[in-house]
Amino acid sequence: MTRPLTSRQQNVFDFIVKTMHELGYPPTRAEIARALGFRSPNAAEEHLRALERKGVIRVIRGTSRGIRLPAQEADSVVSEPSAEGLPIIGEVAAGSPILAAEHIDRYCPLPPDFFTPRADYLLKVRGLSMKDAGILEGDLLAVHRTDRVRDGQIVVARLEDDVTVKRFHRQGHRVVLEAENIDFAPIEVDLRHQALEIEGIGVGVIRGGNGQALG
Repeated sequence: MTRPLTSRQQNVFDFIVKTMHELGYPPTRAEIARALGFRSPNAAEEHLRALERKGVIRVIRGTSRGIRLPAQEADSVVSEPSAEGLPIIGEVAAGSPILAAEHIDRYCPLPPDFFTPRADYLLKVRGLSMKDAGILEGDLLAVHRTDRVRDGQIVVARLEDDVTVKRFHRQGHRVVLEAENIDFAPIEVDLRHQALEIEGIGVGVIRGGNGQALG
């Protein structure tokens, strides 16, 4: 019988499950430490080891997000770029993690460090709302996975069940997701009433998916 978790271990486990459910990948030690008020990532590491000993998670050494839930299907979520290259994400189903395995069309044989900051995946561009920023229909947008974004950056954002690529602007509780095409109206978000998640920032473009990478 599995030994019961301490209250602190339960908090860590709940945060891991919440992060994987909302973002589609596990948190880093630093993210756990920051969210739960630990003094350093080493404290988070100690809790992860305890959770692993109790059989509720599996820790893969040598990776920043190497946390797995034993009950989770091994191929349900991609947490790190594959050795085959960067995953190319096609259509994203409403409400599901962007890096869920069923969204991956194929892999592009480019190393993550080809882009700065490093790319975690390539997103197939649909539509022409960002054409004036040089992001065209059929291009592959290289995305660095982060929820930290500066004003004016191009982001991959999830608004309710939709994922979109737009330029990010924020003033207080008001966010404007601006298209780079005068034919498309900006999307205005009031964070007091609407949920907005940043999936990542654009760090480069592969023209037409043909391997011609643009910084």
